[in-house]
Amino acid sequence: MRRTASPLSLILLGLGTFLLVLAPLLAWYVEPRAAVNPIDIDTTAVYRGTGSVFDTERIETVSDQRITITQRVRANVDDSERSGNAVWDVTTTVDTDKSLPAADPHDALLFNPHRWVMDRKTTKPVHCCEETPYIEGEAYLKFPFDVRKRSYQWWDNTLGGTVVLDYQGTKKIQGYTGYRFTGTVPPTKVGSRLVPGSIVDEPGRPQVLAEEWYSNHGVELVVDQATGRVIYAQVGPRQTLRAPGAKKDAAVLLDSRKIAFTTDTQKEAVRQAKQDSGQLRLVGEVLPVGAAVGGFVLAVAGGVLVARGRQRPESTDTAVTPEPSLTM
Repeated sequence: MRRTASPLSLILLGLGTFLLVLAPLLAWYVEPRAAVNPIDIDTTAVYRGTGSVFDTERIETVSDQRITITQRVRANVDDSERSGNAVWDVTTTVDTDKSLPAADPHDALLFNPHRWVMDRKTTKPVHCCEETPYIEGEAYLKFPFDVRKRSYQWWDNTLGGTVVLDYQGTKKIQGYTGYRFTGTVPPTKVGSRLVPGSIVDEPGRPQVLAEEWYSNHGVELVVDQATGRVIYAQVGPRQTLRAPGAKKDAAVLLDSRKIAFTTDTQKEAVRQAKQDSGQLRLVGEVLPVGAAVGGFVLAVAGGVLVARGRQRPESTDTAVTPEPSLTM
C-alpha cells in the first residue's frame, strides 16, 4: 500500500499555518500602527459651572454667574501631512450667559487660541509647525495610548506649565469605566496686565502693571485606558489681579470650584472612546486570539489527515509472456 495526501488535508494545513502566522502580525504589527492620533479631528467639548467673574461694565466682580467654557479642537490636515505629526488648532473661550451666544469667539469673556503639535504614536509634544505656546508634559487634550496606573505630567495652558496628576482609581462616566486622575495648582504668577489703579486698590495711579495670578482648586480627568481619550474633565480655575509686589489678591477675574463636561459632551466622549478602543481591541486581541485558535485547530486537523494519507492499493497486474510456439 502507498500513501498520498488528499487536497483537503493540504488546504487545512496551509490555512492553519497562515492563521498562525497572521495572529502575531495582528497583535505586534497591525495593532500598534492602528494606535495613532488622528490628523482629521474636529471636536467640541463644553464645560459648564457657576462662579464669580469680573464684569468689565460694572468694574467689579459678580458672583453666582453661570460659566461656560467651550473648547474646539480642529486638526490642520495639510500641516499634519507635511510634518508627519498631529497638528491640532485649539480655541478655548470662557463665557457667561451675557456673552452667549456669541457670533464671534473674540467677544467672549476670555479667548485663547493656540496650537498643539504631537507625535502621532506617543502623544509627546513636538516643537514645530508654528506650535504656540511651547507645550510640554505627557498629556494635554488627551493621554497617551495604553494609559498606566501612575502619575502623569499634564499641561495646563493657563498656567503655562505642567501639573502632576495622580492616579486615583477608576470611575464610571455614563456607565463606562475610565482611569481617574486628580491634581491641584497653587497660586502662581503667570503674567502681567495694564489696568486702572483703582482695580488693584491703588486709586491714586491711573495705570498699573498688575500681576496676573492663577490657581486651580482641583483638576479631575477620567481617561479611557486604551486610547487615552478624556471622557470627563472637571476644573476649578481661579484667576486674579494683584498690585505689583502685593501678597494678596486685589481683584477676582474668574473663580469657580467646579466647571465640568456637560452631559452631552460626556456622552459623545464615551461614544468615541467605546468605538476607538473597540477597534484597537479587535485588531489587538480578538482577531489575534481567534486566528491563533482557529489556525491551531486547522493545522492539527490538516496534519492528521496528511499523516494518514489516502490509501490506494498498488497495481497487481503482471505482464504475461506467451510460450513460444513450436513449428514443425
